[in-house]
Amino acid sequence: MGSISTELNKPHAVCIPYPAQGHINPMLKLAKILHHKGFHITFVNTEFNHRRLLKSRGPHSLDGLSSFRFETIPDGLPTCDADATQDIPSLCKSTTETCLGPFRDLLAKLNETSNTSNLPPVTCIVSDGVMSFTLAAAQEIGVPEVLFWTTSACGFLGYMHYSTVIEKGYAPLKDESYFTNGHVEKPLDFIPGMKDVRLRDLPSFLRTTNPDEYMIKFVLKETERARNASAIILNTFETLESEVLESLRTLLPPVYPIGPLHLLVKYVDDENLKGLGSSLWKEEPECLQWLENKAPNSVVYVNYGSITVMTPNQLLEFAWGLANSQQEFLWIIRPDIVSGYESILPPEFMEETKNRGMLASWCSQEEVLNHPAIGGFLTHSGWNSTLESITSGVPMLCWPFFAEQQTNCWFSETKWGIGMEIDNNVKRDEVESLVRELMVGEKGKEMKKKAMEWKKLAEISAQKSTGSSYVNIDKVVNDVLLASQH
Repeated sequence: MGSISTELNKPHAVCIPYPAQGHINPMLKLAKILHHKGFHITFVNTEFNHRRLLKSRGPHSLDGLSSFRFETIPDGLPTCDADATQDIPSLCKSTTETCLGPFRDLLAKLNETSNTSNLPPVTCIVSDGVMSFTLAAAQEIGVPEVLFWTTSACGFLGYMHYSTVIEKGYAPLKDESYFTNGHVEKPLDFIPGMKDVRLRDLPSFLRTTNPDEYMIKFVLKETERARNASAIILNTFETLESEVLESLRTLLPPVYPIGPLHLLVKYVDDENLKGLGSSLWKEEPECLQWLENKAPNSVVYVNYGSITVMTPNQLLEFAWGLANSQQEFLWIIRPDIVSGYESILPPEFMEETKNRGMLASWCSQEEVLNHPAIGGFLTHSGWNSTLESITSGVPMLCWPFFAEQQTNCWFSETKWGIGMEIDNNVKRDEVESLVRELMVGEKGKEMKKKAMEWKKLAEISAQKSTGSSYVNIDKVVNDVLLASQH
């Protein structure tokens, strides 16, 4: 009987990520940490992603624990069986317009069953920063809500200043010529914490000639609502983005850097939770086996994340750049990476690289980046990838695709000294020379040294009891999530 009343007295956090791979991963890590700190967890996926998770990880993979449960809500988009990320603008519009009702119903259901089953009432909500419609539901049931922006702090600061950039007339662009006439290259001097950032380095939705661009309206609304949260949490660490965090703190409720979460989640010792993964694609363990007999720092790891798509021509230019660099590589090519086509590489490329390249459709990226054989990472500069690269001490070649990837790339290159940018209009000669520079050049060696320094600082921030991020998670728990219970 005692254990039932203990269960009922637990704080109950409802965690709801934005429905894309790069948002689900850090939210699940945070949910595991909260569970470890005594919370009952309800983790809310969309029905579409729940199906994909069961397909990729097995039908019983989410059975989990009685105190860590999964629930679903519809995403409001037409039914689709594709094993791919849905269109981002459509998903943003749909979650904003249709998800509040089902989310309210879910909270009501959880609170009703708390009387009849061994389930504590909901005491707080941890929502993705771009799912801020949930704030209304938190207010209605009178619980605190923390917004978890899964971007970098610098990317988030870029979004926070969209309104300033628009007020000053820098965006939207007047016409097509503004893409090439130097307008996007001009340094902007009005964003504290981002000295000399250019328009092209800010999150990409601003670079449009459409005055009614939906994604700009979406960002303005979400950043405005961020001010109403009980707190903002970010998957970064104080020493990495101190100036940016300082700048954010002048604009928002308390801001807590609590990352890198993949280092902090290692303190969770529950075996049932350790096996609970969030990959929407099936991972191929052969990648790690292939790396086993490679020399230290000899392999370039290539992965453009879960959303980036490219043209058949861009894929070819990358392929021949990699082949001509003569470096060994592990290349992750998602089935949906080439928009509208199957991603097929020519037989000549396969023949040329058969002894020094491996292709796979998905892998456990954290394990790959931590493998001693990996010497460099060709990446789209998504935040999870950038942070995992930093904590593995691996320098980067950056080919940012959209959103705040441009900002992450700019910071990696100019502020952290661990990245080099590849031109968006990708050419094989440039890929070849940059890959060589990354792996065996002087610049590559400098970047490696810098990456190892950042790796140490990341580890210090995640140290048990004393690390700044470890301490910040405790603050979020005690000062915000449990505030109503104290």
